[in-house]
Amino acid sequence: MEYFMTLKSLALFTLLAASSPALAASDGAALFAANCSVCHQAEGIGSAGQFPPLKGRIDKIAESAAGKTYLADVVLNGFSGKISVQGSVYMGFMPSFGATSDDDLAAILTYLSGLGTTKPAPVITAAEIKAERATPKKSSEIAAERKALDAAHPLP
Repeated sequence: MEYFMTLKSLALFTLLAASSPALAASDGAALFAANCSVCHQAEGIGSAGQFPPLKGRIDKIAESAAGKTYLADVVLNGFSGKISVQGSVYMGFMPSFGATSDDDLAAILTYLSGLGTTKPAPVITAAEIKAERATPKKSSEIAAERKALDAAHPLP
């Protein structure tokens, strides 16, 4: 009997989570913690010299359509190479999270956007992730996107 009560509770929680924006936001935090924080640390603060900070940057990048495209391309395709972030140079490798659902990637990026100072924080949608998933890109193409973004307005 206890087993069935637990299953009922889990089913109800799943139903509520799928329909509640507040729970969706916390899903982004949980998904980030489970998939990204091992490198980018809790709340996206980064690790000096190894993994760039995300907190306070993703919202600035996601303010433009080109920025959202770039963010989607990075999480979908991964990225390797040298980047400069807030005066520090990082030479690293970001794995592809292309096997992760569009909804989950959108939740993670939206969560990170909410950690910045932009109010209201930009929202990255599953539809935007899906649109980029249709056109896989190489690291060199993503690097060119980053360079174009930085030329339009310096990236944080």
